[in-house]
Amino acid sequence: MKVYQTNEIRNITLIGGAKTGKTTLAEAMLFEGGVINRRGTVEDKNTVSDYRPIELERQNSVSASILYTLYDNTKINIIDTPGFDDFCGEVISALRVADTAVMLVNGQNGVEVGTEITWRYSTRAQKPVIFAINHLDQEHANFEETLRQMKAQFGKNVTLLQYPVNAGSGFNTIIDLLKMKQIKFSSGGGKPEYSDIPAGEKGKAEEMYMSLMEELASKDEAMMEIFFDKGELSEEQMLQALKTGLINRTIFPVMCVCARQDMGVARLLEFIAGSVPAPNQMPGIKTKEGKVLKCNSTDPASAFIFKTAIEQHLGEISYFKVMAGEITEAMDMINPVRQSKERLSQLFVINGKNREKVEKMVAGDIGATIKLKNCYTNNTLNTVKNADDIIEPITYPDPKFRTAVKAKSTADDEKISSILNELAKMDPTLIMGYSRELKQMILQGQGELHLNLAKWHVETLEKIPIEFYAPRIPYRETITKPAKAMYRHKKQSGGSGQFGEVHMMIQPFKEGMVEQSEFPIRGRDVIDLEWGGKLQMNNCIVGGAIDARFMPAILKGVMEKMEEGPLTGSYARDIVFNVYDGKMHPVDSNEISFKLAGRNAFKEAFKNAGPKILEPIYDVEVIVPEEKMGEVMTDLQGRRAVIMGMDSEGNYQKIIAKVPLAELNRYSTALSSITSGRATYNMKFAEYSQVPGDIQDKLLKAYEEQEKEEE
Repeated sequence: MKVYQTNEIRNITLIGGAKTGKTTLAEAMLFEGGVINRRGTVEDKNTVSDYRPIELERQNSVSASILYTLYDNTKINIIDTPGFDDFCGEVISALRVADTAVMLVNGQNGVEVGTEITWRYSTRAQKPVIFAINHLDQEHANFEETLRQMKAQFGKNVTLLQYPVNAGSGFNTIIDLLKMKQIKFSSGGGKPEYSDIPAGEKGKAEEMYMSLMEELASKDEAMMEIFFDKGELSEEQMLQALKTGLINRTIFPVMCVCARQDMGVARLLEFIAGSVPAPNQMPGIKTKEGKVLKCNSTDPASAFIFKTAIEQHLGEISYFKVMAGEITEAMDMINPVRQSKERLSQLFVINGKNREKVEKMVAGDIGATIKLKNCYTNNTLNTVKNADDIIEPITYPDPKFRTAVKAKSTADDEKISSILNELAKMDPTLIMGYSRELKQMILQGQGELHLNLAKWHVETLEKIPIEFYAPRIPYRETITKPAKAMYRHKKQSGGSGQFGEVHMMIQPFKEGMVEQSEFPIRGRDVIDLEWGGKLQMNNCIVGGAIDARFMPAILKGVMEKMEEGPLTGSYARDIVFNVYDGKMHPVDSNEISFKLAGRNAFKEAFKNAGPKILEPIYDVEVIVPEEKMGEVMTDLQGRRAVIMGMDSEGNYQKIIAKVPLAELNRYSTALSSITSGRATYNMKFAEYSQVPGDIQDKLLKAYEEQEKEEE
C-alpha cells in the first residue's frame, strides 16, 4: 500500500444505536472502495467488522473494529463501534482519534435511545457529526418524521443535504441538494444513475437548495458577502462552508443511505473524501502539561494508543493514531507513562481481523503494531526529541454495575482472577480487583450486559465456569461517645506465661477536636487509615505502669480490631484511644500479651461507646427524558435517595441525588426498564453516612447469625 500523506487521510467513526446498520454500512464502504470484492452480511456472519466469536453468536458488535477504505485517492479510516451503551468505552475511544463521527439513524424508528446517548458522547468530544439516515427501504420508513425528531432533539444546525423521493419498500431515488441532481439506484445497489431533477420535484428541490445555501452562507462571514454580492454560492464554496461548519460544529449535515442495498454509500464516501476535515485541519490535541500537538508530519513522531486487544494467533495488538511526525517499521520509541523503551517491530493497516504490513505511517493515520513490552490503552509513544510529552488520556465513565465473582471450583479462583485482569487491561471500563475488606473478587463495569460478556469470555473461551453474586457493602464502624474498659490477659501453661493488663478510654475523632483533659497526654500517634478516616493513640501512662516498649504492641492489637470492627467485621475509623493505666509482670509480660490486652480492651470499650455503622453514599446524576422524571424520582426515593437538585441538559432533565451504595445494586437494569433504555446515569463516591437505626439492627442481626454459622 502507498504511504498516504496527512491531507489524503480522513478518520471517521460510525456511531449510533444498536441495529442502525453501522456494520452493514462499513461493509458497503469497503466494497465501494474496492477493498473487498463481495459484501458480507451480519446474518451470514461474514462481515469484515464483526469477526469475534461473541459478535458472530450475538449478531451485533461488542467491540470497536478498525477498518479502512479508499476513495478518490483518499484513505478513509473507519472505526465501527458497538451500539449498546454497556460498551460506551469503545465509542469514547473512537471519538478521541476520529476526526468526524458518522451518526446512523434508523429511518423506521427515528431518534432512538442509542442516537441520544451517542450524540452526548460526540458533544463531549466536540467532534463534527454527519447524520446518515439508513433503512430507507423498509416498509415503515418515515424520512420526514425522522428529520423532524432530529431537529427537535439536536437543534437547528441539523442541515439537510439529501432527501429520498420514495422512502419505503420501493425506495431507489435520492435528490442531492448539493449537486442539484437526482440519483437513482438499480435493485441491489451498484453504480447509480445521475440525472436532472424531474419537474415534479424541481420546485421543492429548488426551495430547499436556496434554504441550504442561505444556511451555509450564514455560518461564514466571507461566504455571506459572496452570497449577498452574487445571490448564490458555487458547489465548491458550499463544500468549503460545510467543512468549516463541520469543524466548528455549527452544521450537522444529513445524508440518505440504504446500507443493506448499497444505495447512497458511494455518494457518502465522496462527501467524506471532499468535505470532511483532514487530521491537520482539526484542532490540536493537548498534552498533560497543556502543550498543544498539531497533526504535523514534520514534527517529532508521537503516537497515541487508543485500544489494546488480544487477537487469536497474534497475541496482544496495540491500535494507535500517529499524532505527529512519521513512524517507520523497527522504530524505537519511548513510553513516558511507563518510562520504557519500545520497538515497533511491525506496522499494520487494519481491516477487522485482516492486516496488511506497511513500512511507514504519517501524522493522522491509524494503524496497529504487536508485541509491545509494556504499553496499554492511553499510553503515548514518542521519540527522544519529545520524550516527556504525554497526550492527555481518555477519560472513561466510572463503573455503574458491580458484582462479586468466584469460580465454581475454588481451585480455579486464581485463574479467573488472572483472566479477568487481562480483560480489564484490554477494556478500561472493566475494573477487576480483590477486596481484602469484603473478601471477595469484585468485577465492575458499565452494565449487566457488559459483565455478562466478560463471564461469557471466561466460560466459553477459557472453559472455566464462574458465578456472579451480590457483592458485600463496604460499611464502616465508628463511635459516638467516650467509653472506658480494661482487659487483663493472663495465661499460664508451664514455664513462662503471658500477662498484660490495659486500661483504655476511647472517644470519637474529629478534625480540630478538643483533646480530653482527664488524663495527661505524654505521647501521640495519628494514623491515616488506608480505608479512610483516622486513628489516634494517646499515651497517658504515668509512673511506668506499662513500659513504653509495649505501646507499639497495644497499637498493633487495636489496629487488628480496627480492621475487623466489633459490630459487623467492617473497617472502623475516626477513633481516639487513650491508654491511661495497666499492669505488667516482671517475667510474663511480653508483646503478644499487651497486643491481646489492647485488642480486647478496645473491643469492650467500643461496644459501650455508642457504636454506629456508616454506609457509603454515592453522588448520582441521572439524565432522563422529562416525561419519565416522575417514575425515576419515585424509584430513587424508594432507594433512600436524597434529591439534591435538578437541572436541564439539552432536551433532558438531570436529577442530582445522594444514594446509599446498598440501594444501587442492579440500578442500571432497573433504570433501563423504567425508561425503556432512554435514561443514563453516572455515580461517584461521595462520603460515609450513618445508616438508619432499623437498617443497623438488621445488619447486626445478620452478622451475629453469620458468626454462629462460622463457629
